[in-house]
Amino acid sequence: METVTVRRVIAAPITDVFEWCATTTNYTRSPFVLKARLARPGADAPYGVGAVRLHTWLIGWFRERVTAYNPPYDFAYDVDRSYPPARHELGRMTFAEVPGGTLVTWTTTFGLPVPGGTRLARHFAKPVITRVFADILTAADRSLTTGTART
Repeated sequence: METVTVRRVIAAPITDVFEWCATTTNYTRSPFVLKARLARPGADAPYGVGAVRLHTWLIGWFRERVTAYNPPYDFAYDVDRSYPPARHELGRMTFAEVPGGTLVTWTTTFGLPVPGGTRLARHFAKPVITRVFADILTAADRSLTTGTART
């Protein structure tokens, strides 16, 4: 299993940053995310606990289920299905007020259940996922601080 953690300070209020990041249709503001939609709303909020999110990235397709939702401090999700197939143990975003804005920490732990999957995860998937997460947070920063939609 590999863990990816990406951190970024976004110069915007914590509630705005949380809302932008929880609303995953915003992720299409990154050129690496082709489609994102809410397939089923959550129990207490559209992207709250129980919500099902579908994402198509340049590298694959992911069906995610929100497992924790504590605005404006954190949310967590599991990847229930994906193509190519992957194992997923953790997906979490946390938000903390810091001087200059909001610190976002995005962490995921995953593995690839294929021959050579450990090496493939470490040398290919991990850098790609890191890049996509960073690019999505760049899009959030631009959207929330300058109103620019694309990176």
